[in-house]
Amino acid sequence: MPRVPKRITDDSIKVRQLSHYQFTWVAGEPQNNGMFTLQLVLDEGAWEEVLAVTAEDAEVLQALLKRAESVYYDIPRRTLMFGTRAPGN
Repeated sequence: MPRVPKRITDDSIKVRQLSHYQFTWVAGEPQNNGMFTLQLVLDEGAWEEVLAVTAEDAEVLQALLKRAESVYYDIPRRTLMFGTRAPGN
């Protein structure tokens, strides 16, 4: 009997390409600090992820996102990967 290939679903795709991103600042309760979030739109909206980030991380991430030609996001590891380069470049 021939083997039937495993069905590919949205949940089975582990790494997606970043299409768009948006930083947001959410006000905290009185006497508490606010919080920055980074919304990632992946594969033209096929998946979205929202990350809570510190102000320092938001600044660094924004600089990296502006410079990168391509960015990928590993969903289960919650890891941003900033493009690929050949060795020596």
